[in-house]
Amino acid sequence: MSINRPQWRLLRTAPGKGAWNMAVDEAISLMVGEGRAPFTLRLYRWQPPCLSLGYFQEIGRVDLETCARRGVDVVRRPTGGKAILHDRELTYSLVVTEAEPQVAGSVVESYRKISAGLIAGLRRLGVLVELGPAQPNPSSSGGGSLCFETPSDHELVAAGKKIVGSAQMRRNGVILQHGSIPLDFAAARLLELFNYPDQERASLQEILRQRATSLNEILGRPVGVAEIEAALVAGFQEALGVGLFPGDLQPDELKLADELVQRRYSTRDWLYRR
Repeated sequence: MSINRPQWRLLRTAPGKGAWNMAVDEAISLMVGEGRAPFTLRLYRWQPPCLSLGYFQEIGRVDLETCARRGVDVVRRPTGGKAILHDRELTYSLVVTEAEPQVAGSVVESYRKISAGLIAGLRRLGVLVELGPAQPNPSSSGGGSLCFETPSDHELVAAGKKIVGSAQMRRNGVILQHGSIPLDFAAARLLELFNYPDQERASLQEILRQRATSLNEILGRPVGVAEIEAALVAGFQEALGVGLFPGDLQPDELKLADELVQRRYSTRDWLYRR
C-alpha cells in the first residue's frame, strides 16, 4: 500500500438495531463535517432484522403489527430512497467530504465513483456487476414502496437484475452514502410486511423476482460475510486509490450516536414524519 494514498478509516461494527445503525452513520457524518473524525468506510449488519424506510417515504403501507409479530424493527433512514428489509445482507456506508477528489462531483457523478469500489469488490467474488443506464426522471418520492421494485438512476446490476440498493445524503459539505448488498433476497418475506391486496402482492412478488437478485443466487453458492467484507475492502482500495486502516468508533461518536437514538431514530415522531 502506497503511503501517498489517502488513508480512510475502516469500521467493522457488530450487528445492531435499526435505530443504532442509522444513528452511527449520522454521527460519523456530523463528526467528519466538523473535522473530528476521519473519512470512513463502515461495514455492518442488523440485529434483529429491520425494515428501513427512506427519508421522504410515507409509512402508511407498512404493516407494523406484522413487523412486530415477525420480530422486525422499523426505522426511517436519513437518506432518501425506498424500503429495504435488512436481513441476510451486508450494509456498507461511506462518509467523506464533497470536496474529496475520489468522490467529488454531482450526486450522480459521486454515486458512479463510489459504485466503482462496489463493482471492483463484487467482481472479486466472481459477480459480474455493471452500472446500469440512467433512468428517466428518477425520483425518491414517487413510484412504488420498495427499493428493489422501482428502477433507480445508474443502479448496480448483475445478470440484468439489481443487486445493490443505495441512497445518498449531502449535508454541510459531507456525503453519506449507504446501501444494502443482499446475500439472499426473499420477496415474500419483504412483501408480508406491507398492507397489499393479495392480487397486488402476487404481482409485486413477480416484479421483484424479475428485477432483483442476491449474491448467493448469482454465485450459486453460499457466500460468507467475512468473504464479502474482504472483497469490498480490496475493491474500494483498488478503485478509489485509497488505503483503509482498521479503526473503532471514537468516544465522541458513540456519545453522539446514543443521543441521536434517543432524540430521533427511536422516536415515533421521526418514524411517522411523512
